[in-house]
Amino acid sequence: MSPESDLKHEDAEVAPAEGDDAPALDPEREARRVAAMSFIRTLGDPVLKSSATPVDRFDDSLRRQVGRMAGIMEDAIGIGLAAPQLGISQRLLVYRVGPDAPLIALANPEIEWAGEELEEGEEGCLSIPGVAVDVERPVHVRVRAQDEHGERRLVEASGLEARVIQHEMDHLDGVLVLDRTRRDERKRALRELREAERAREEAA
Repeated sequence: MSPESDLKHEDAEVAPAEGDDAPALDPEREARRVAAMSFIRTLGDPVLKSSATPVDRFDDSLRRQVGRMAGIMEDAIGIGLAAPQLGISQRLLVYRVGPDAPLIALANPEIEWAGEELEEGEEGCLSIPGVAVDVERPVHVRVRAQDEHGERRLVEASGLEARVIQHEMDHLDGVLVLDRTRRDERKRALRELREAERAREEAA
């Protein structure tokens, strides 16, 4: 998820906003962001519309994968990332909801409970850079998962953390924010994507 909207920096894979209002990055930071974004699969890639397979091996390779995902997420200025966004069909996600918050890895996550209170918030996605749409989600969730060592993990989350977890879990089922938003929002976002693509082609 990228920081966008109410998910401002803290909301990145709910991805950083781009455009005139986005803060300028220093050249080194921008170079790291561009390099990180080159690893992230974008809209149109089949892996983003596929259901990921469960994690069944909790070994050093998985823990290295968690570290790699965390590094790419942070260099891309995101606050969440799911394995399918890197082309890996694994039910694995990582997130960090603030600069001082711990990195959390969730393998095979399942929503055990979701509250009745819903809230609409603007979400961006590192796989759909430069676009943000309004998505309605439960404000409170309880998620059962495993950590990178295979130990049971139970997360009770509210607000931004709950939104980020739900956003990343959608990626594990081949669901994008464009699938969760209103029809008019989806049409607007797709129009913006087409315009951005044309601008890139004309600049090339």
